[in-house]
Amino acid sequence: MQLYEKTAGELHDMLRKKDCSASEAVESLIERIDAVEGKVHAYLTKTPELARETAKKVDERLAAGEELSPLAGIPIAIKDNICTKGVRTTCASKMLENFVPPYSATVVHKLEHAGTPVLGKLNLDEFAMGSSCENSHFQNTANPHDLGRVPGGSSGGSAAALAAGECTLALGSDTGGSIRQPASYCGVVGLKPTYGSVSRYGLVAFASSLDQIGPMGRSVEDVALLYEAIRGMDERDLTSAQREYEPLHGQLDGGVRGMRLGVPEEYFGPGVEDEVKEAVRAQIGELERSGAVIVPVSLPSTGYALSAYYIISSAEASSNLARYDGVKYGYRSENGSSLEELYLNTRSEGFGDEVKRRIMLGTFVLSSGYFDAYYKRAKILQGRIGQEFASAFDACDAILTPTAPDTAFRFGEHTADPLKMYASDICTVTVNIAGLPAVSVPCGKDKNGLPIGMQIIGRKFSEKTILTVAKAVETLRGGYHSLPQIG
Repeated sequence: MQLYEKTAGELHDMLRKKDCSASEAVESLIERIDAVEGKVHAYLTKTPELARETAKKVDERLAAGEELSPLAGIPIAIKDNICTKGVRTTCASKMLENFVPPYSATVVHKLEHAGTPVLGKLNLDEFAMGSSCENSHFQNTANPHDLGRVPGGSSGGSAAALAAGECTLALGSDTGGSIRQPASYCGVVGLKPTYGSVSRYGLVAFASSLDQIGPMGRSVEDVALLYEAIRGMDERDLTSAQREYEPLHGQLDGGVRGMRLGVPEEYFGPGVEDEVKEAVRAQIGELERSGAVIVPVSLPSTGYALSAYYIISSAEASSNLARYDGVKYGYRSENGSSLEELYLNTRSEGFGDEVKRRIMLGTFVLSSGYFDAYYKRAKILQGRIGQEFASAFDACDAILTPTAPDTAFRFGEHTADPLKMYASDICTVTVNIAGLPAVSVPCGKDKNGLPIGMQIIGRKFSEKTILTVAKAVETLRGGYHSLPQIG
């Protein structure tokens, strides 16, 4: 097995035992990127020299006998809506095509402190708005399991790079499922943490009350390892939670015996493909045979959640994206004889169709005469969804659902029908609305060999519980599986 195929945990053990060097691990990943990136198209910016420089410092510290972070020398790649000082951060948009941030996000500072080599910045749907990674201004990223299919979105580049062996760990962001859905499509593990547990400072805002940076990896332990490194209070993020966090890495082998796991029928209804339902239900059966107690729970407002999510997120996007006006920074149109024309042309030329669609929707629901009818009612529903989850957790420790209603679809299959594309988030948006943690873990494959993901939802700050369940699922399926063959 090549070094690029190793999990972060395996690489850490090898580095500790001096079975390989950090520089060798980085070179293996760089060679892999050179070999397959022309087919996968996961990266928007590659930073091999930066990764080499970090790896060299890690090797020097290892040679000196220093005790290092578990992430030291473990190659990572970062979604391109997370600011990196001195490295281009585009949000996959023409609007920020040449933007180089003068500062780094808090999560990036933490990775730098840990000695984690950064391989580059990964593709996404423009400004994280999309479910297929087809809305990028620059390129379409392919699913390594089938290059003719999408990797999911918006963190499609992160999921695809992991599945293709182009990085060992990745960071994504999740506003309505943008970590979990691509993790499901690409057969990797993705965690959407509790809102406020990971600083959003340096994350380019889409919908501020829903956005959350989170870890992605090829194993549950890897995701736990990365989450431990990036979580915690940050004074620069006013929504950041101040609390003590329990250790995770190496603490997830307790199994599920005696756990009460809830199954809401609302997530297994029309719109969810039969093969997805069968795979998830089969995995639920395996957990029950392992000692878990399966209990039915009800989340009756689930059917309205998608509408509420797109109203709330679009309203916040309309506000957040107002700053891109051609004056302060970013793209500026060369056409226009007045300030109003400068604004109009800059935003018309700089934003893609999906971003414009959401800005218009958000502006509409916030406008006079429609605010009460749409936005206010959506916020009321948000509170109700949170209450329903709280009631469900009175009966169970975690909730099990499909991650996505389908498996990876072909390029162009949903682009002509935005509503069908939005339905890809039907299983995930409730988690963001309620501010809860959830993880997607592979639980099977469909008839075409495409991955299917199971979603495990927990109470706020119960990441250890849901990752323990995810580890049990992973163990029942035989552990981490090898990378797909890329045609």
